[in-house]
Amino acid sequence: MLSPTHTSPPPSVIAVVDDDDALRESLVWLLESVGLTTHAFASGDAFLSATPEVFGALLLDVRMPGMSGLQVQQQLVDRHANLPIIMMTGHGDVPMAVTALKNGAFEFIEKPFNHQQLIEVVQRALSSSKQQHQQQQGLVQLQACFAALRPKEQCIVIHVAEGMTNREIAEHMGISAKTVEVYRLRAMKAMGAANVAELVRQAVALSLVPTLLPISS
Repeated sequence: MLSPTHTSPPPSVIAVVDDDDALRESLVWLLESVGLTTHAFASGDAFLSATPEVFGALLLDVRMPGMSGLQVQQQLVDRHANLPIIMMTGHGDVPMAVTALKNGAFEFIEKPFNHQQLIEVVQRALSSSKQQHQQQQGLVQLQACFAALRPKEQCIVIHVAEGMTNREIAEHMGISAKTVEVYRLRAMKAMGAANVAELVRQAVALSLVPTLLPISS
């Protein structure tokens, strides 16, 4: 079983980026009225000058003076920031919102907003952010478990994921099939893999082998 490790909680603060003061304040009031912590920014530059990684979701206006919502989104993509982005669009901005979706935006909503719809979309974005955070933490933990294996155990995990049998691994490594079995079971226990199929999935997640292995002739 994987050893428990201390992980930081996923961010749950929502960033609101809109140049319209009244709308920005209205959004903050609405979200905080249902218990959602919110931080507002009047421009894309101000938001990017903060630390985007501390937010769990982003409400981003598409059309703003200076840096547009699409430009802010591209900056986040370039930074590899895994932040669910909800694009806010006015009349005639839907084509821009579609472009944003193609670039990885979580959702887009049109002004004027249906309050309940907005809250539901934000909550779904936060849920997605939490899931991504948990997956990232799980991968980090798995990487640490694999790194802690002995070199021969690591080799055996890779060979198992490549589809080799114990006998083939034994011949390849110059050890007995019984030793291969012992090392494999030890590696599975250390990595928390209940069976070989799970061990293979872990190896793929760690990029130790390609997702699709070539078919041998």
